[in-house]
Amino acid sequence: MQWLETPGLALGDERFNDGKVDRAGRFWAGTLDRKLGATIGQLYRVEPGFRVTAMDRGFTISNGIGWSPDDRTMYFTDTPSRRIYRYDFDAATGGIANRRVFVEADAGHGGPDGMTVDAEGFVWSAQFDRWCIHRYAPDGTLERAVRVPVQRPTTCMFGGPDLATLYVTSARMDLAEAALAEQPQAGGVFALDVGVRGLPEPRFAG
Repeated sequence: MQWLETPGLALGDERFNDGKVDRAGRFWAGTLDRKLGATIGQLYRVEPGFRVTAMDRGFTISNGIGWSPDDRTMYFTDTPSRRIYRYDFDAATGGIANRRVFVEADAGHGGPDGMTVDAEGFVWSAQFDRWCIHRYAPDGTLERAVRVPVQRPTTCMFGGPDLATLYVTSARMDLAEAALAEQPQAGGVFALDVGVRGLPEPRFAG
């Protein structure tokens, strides 16, 4: 293992949480407050050559990231606010602008975690502590909720030879023994046939 020097990266009481690569090969990742209470998280862009730029800030637990099929919109999740944001995205430069709320989930414990975007431009969001995956239309309307047999789905991604299988990961951390007895598959990975195809996921251009 080799630790990389990353000019432009200035972490305090933060750590990285979730990340994804855009179609130009740039890696995007967000940070979270280690104490899970302050809005000190930032959104970073890592370009080939490992040049790091802080692109936005003011998040508690940075989470799922994704892009619309036409590369004009970038989505970014902050779990405690129960919000998925959308930005205007410039695929040529990697610029983002005009952050606004795409979805604000219903009040209550848990909320949107990891996410992916399908070939139709709909957003799939794992709802941590809510036993389901939500599919949102490009206008933010909830198109469907898919029930899963675990309380804490963490993220989802399309895979398989035709990108027609939605894979869902889950967590079992901090669940009491009684809760685990009710969901013995907690912590497992699930494969769902949801009748929709996904988009290829690019690799970091290095």
